[in-house]
Amino acid sequence: MAVPDIPKTHKACIYDKVGSCSIAIKDVPTPEPGPGEVLVKLTHSGICHSDYSIMTNQLTAFPLPTPENQIGGHEGLGHIVKLGEGCDDTLVQVGDRVGIKWVSKACLKCQPCEEGMDGLCLDQKTSGYYTPGTFQQYVIGPANYVTPVPESIPGELAAPLLCAGLTVYSALRKCNTTKGQWIVISGAGGGLGSIATSIANGAFGLRVIGIDMPSKREGVLEIGAEHFIDITAFDDKTIGKEVMRITGPGASAVMVCTNKNQAYSQALSMLKFGGTMVCVGLPEGEPVPISTACPNNIITRQHKIVGSVVGNRQEAIETMELAKRGVVKMAVRSVGMGELQSVFEDMSQGKITGRVVLDMSL
Repeated sequence: MAVPDIPKTHKACIYDKVGSCSIAIKDVPTPEPGPGEVLVKLTHSGICHSDYSIMTNQLTAFPLPTPENQIGGHEGLGHIVKLGEGCDDTLVQVGDRVGIKWVSKACLKCQPCEEGMDGLCLDQKTSGYYTPGTFQQYVIGPANYVTPVPESIPGELAAPLLCAGLTVYSALRKCNTTKGQWIVISGAGGGLGSIATSIANGAFGLRVIGIDMPSKREGVLEIGAEHFIDITAFDDKTIGKEVMRITGPGASAVMVCTNKNQAYSQALSMLKFGGTMVCVGLPEGEPVPISTACPNNIITRQHKIVGSVVGNRQEAIETMELAKRGVVKMAVRSVGMGELQSVFEDMSQGKITGRVVLDMSL
């Protein structure tokens, strides 16, 4: 294979005014892959609400404020154009199509990694947070941790699966559900929730109730939800009763994909006995306890509350296999670098349905 022509500089989207919604497109040096690393020429990058939260410094779960001129993004898809020294060519080769995930590097040696919880790696690097992210044309990744991506999956579909898809697939596996049972997905029309709705129905055979704003009803029903609940039509006391009306005893699982604390306080009222609430969406601002998580109710109903961060590298491969089989469906809109700031502005106002993906060719 001919050696690809690699430029000395390339275009990148920079957070030029951290703490606010502001993007600058600048030329940056194209990095050289170090030992055990690969250089990836990106074709697509998913745009995630976490990127917006990092840019605006709203994720208090993170230990440090976002640095100035951070290159964001953590759902990067492209092809390897150069191998660093010592790369094992049985793992990767120039020309391979690969993805960069939220956890862009894991040590694979610490206890969480050894137990299959890469997302909790004690020595991880996070793409787009103190590590150059995927809102650029070229990025470095570790040869032993990039995810292989089949060429048959369209780029605009594959990119969001590298974080959002992987995250909800891993979370669905923690729901303790079986085919035919009910699951409620809170925030079903958003970036996480839309993919969760599709996979829950298409891959796990679950009956899905999607909860979101009324403008997202049609999209949620199209991708696999059996029922839709308009969040504006119910309050904290009545929304659980609506789930009971639909399901009878309640849902076997509730997955909270939104970042709203109110959604967490509502979720337990929707569960049947022995049901599982899976926490996925990271609320912004100061941490707030789940107001309805009373021990008496949890004990007497035998409810379970489970946290789920991004999945592991094997689950990333399995998520891609689902897409290859045509199981994953979602509304996707592709934009160029120059539109990234306007996407974030719409995201901050809850105007995005499904996913938006950065296409480097636009």
